[in-house]
Amino acid sequence: MENTLSLAKGLPDPLLPANSRSPRHNSISSAEGKAVGFVLVHAGAGYHSESKAKEYKHVCKRACQKAVDRLKAGALAVEAVTAALIELEDSPFTNAGMGSNLNLLGEIECDASIMDGKTLHYGAVGALSGIKNPVLVARRLLSEAQKGKLSAGRIPPCFLVGKGAQQWAVSHGIPPCLSEKMATKFSMSAYRRNKRKMELAEKVETERCQLKRGRQSNDSDLESLGKVKAIMADGEENDSACLDTVGVIVVDQEGNVAAAVSSGGLAMKHPGRVGQAALFGCGCWAQNSCNANPYSTAVSTSGCGEHLMRTMLARECSSALQSEDAHQALLEAMQNKFISSPFLASEDCVLGGVIVLRCCRCAETSSDIQALLVEFLWSHTTESMCVGYMSAQDTKAKTHISRLPPGAVAGQSLAIEGGVCRLGSTSD
Repeated sequence: MENTLSLAKGLPDPLLPANSRSPRHNSISSAEGKAVGFVLVHAGAGYHSESKAKEYKHVCKRACQKAVDRLKAGALAVEAVTAALIELEDSPFTNAGMGSNLNLLGEIECDASIMDGKTLHYGAVGALSGIKNPVLVARRLLSEAQKGKLSAGRIPPCFLVGKGAQQWAVSHGIPPCLSEKMATKFSMSAYRRNKRKMELAEKVETERCQLKRGRQSNDSDLESLGKVKAIMADGEENDSACLDTVGVIVVDQEGNVAAAVSSGGLAMKHPGRVGQAALFGCGCWAQNSCNANPYSTAVSTSGCGEHLMRTMLARECSSALQSEDAHQALLEAMQNKFISSPFLASEDCVLGGVIVLRCCRCAETSSDIQALLVEFLWSHTTESMCVGYMSAQDTKAKTHISRLPPGAVAGQSLAIEGGVCRLGSTSD
């Protein structure tokens, strides 16, 4: 499972590692009257330390199992995707829900969104505090919007932020949770470390400005600079706590797709900052096939929210997947619509990752029987990305930490892998 393609910024062709094979993970499942479906999850695109690899993979396995359990019970894709994301939010090792990054004031503010490919409805929350599982609020917004207009012909909201989002959630039966209970020892430790880094960095910057005005450097200046470098280097093993959005994409037995994302946002972000996880077309996308689009597609993104927002990467990837070759289409989308995007021309390090799937019906030996063919891929420009996937017929999920090839530069190169899953017949 170490088959990757690296694409450096500005280069026209992909660089294939010498020992690379075709990056495919093949699986064939026969329905035989059983539930059919597939789930692909990610625990963030960023840096995943080897020491915590077991924990990242384990939470991805649990998330996949939650989705599959719902699919086996006959649930639609949007319900399965919610169940899996709750599992990711509840893990202290992910930057979503419980254990999220803290902002400048030491508070947790979460973003989340969900999209139903069947109805094309979408629900989202931004800078939400005091709710353990933000995806539940996004899911409720989606379902309430599907009921139609409110009293006096008012349009129901699909995206709420801040205190208003929290009040709406509680009024709709979602229990509140004290913010201090959502912080973990891990996230609090990271906050104190990051705060110390910021304070020292600001002190050195002030001293540098004073030096530019004519003052000479002295031993205390050099000592402060040395302290900053030491603090920055200290705890690099814990930088994996700063991973961004987690996400899930699902296809159910009817061929419906759904996608969802959830994030605690950037560490030490300004209060009120909303990232791509909440924004339409940026954090996730799901769309069933129609006359214009032969494939149903689902996408979930992760990485630097500002980069993902300015490129609307989720929707761009979904559109690209309508091409004949899904692997090549995603490769080109990540290169042309993200790494080399004109909207990010001033950025020399473009960080992000995606999980995608597309599916269509394919004829079996009998013209009356059709199977569901699912192509699934993940790609990232970050150092690593942890993923897990499972079909409703699998006994356990498969997990993988994808990493950039040796020598590749994060933010300027990309890795891409994936596979195909044939989900057997869905009609008699």
